Amino acid sequence: MSWRCSGRTNDELIDNLANRKIISSERVVSAMRSVDRAHFSPHSPYEDAPQYIGYGATISAPHMHGYALEGLCDTLRPGMHALDVGSGSGYLTACMAAMVGQHGKVVGIDHISELVKESQTALSRHYPEWISSGCIRMVTGDGRDGYPPDAPYDCIHVGAASPKRPEKLLAQLKAPGRMFVPVGKYSQQIVVYDKDSNGNIVQKDLMGVAYVPLTDEDKQRVE
Repeated sequence: MSWRCSGRTNDELIDNLANRKIISSERVVSAMRSVDRAHFSPHSPYEDAPQYIGYGATISAPHMHGYALEGLCDTLRPGMHALDVGSGSGYLTACMAAMVGQHGKVVGIDHISELVKESQTALSRHYPEWISSGCIRMVTGDGRDGYPPDAPYDCIHVGAASPKRPEKLLAQLKAPGRMFVPVGKYSQQIVVYDKDSNGNIVQKDLMGVAYVPLTDEDKQRVE
């Protein structure tokens, strides 16, 4: 089971994810090794389970981050542009930056300003070159609306469940491009949307999941 991938160190965690075939691409393995979860998750960073980070938010379990990076791998190549909606701790944003490189760009957006500030602090402390080069940009805003100033994006990752097909985000996806997003209210699925060069969109349901919902800032703060 994927939750058995817990480790005592970041390297051991990544080894376990790879041994269980959750991650297989060398680029994904390298990115996850280069970004230490302990820099973003203050509690049990190498446990393969979601961890609470405050303000009604969690950092997803490592195996889900692995699935996301594998699913988006072809659209996280050097020089590409990506959007991380509900960036929270900033961990996955950093992994995405490791994959697109110094000539690429990843925008992380979250509506909790405190989380954005904390993620910026962690990134500046441990990965300052990504901030100074502009490879990563962290912004405060409603991720349900995407981030039009840097659109379109080669790929979009959404870290909370959209109740229905996220049309505003799909409109900001390049053609071709890919989105990885949990969809549903009570019964949720990870859905991959592929947009082809003509703008046609194909949907593929990957697996059942249980994510926190994409919601208003005020509602999240009281949960």
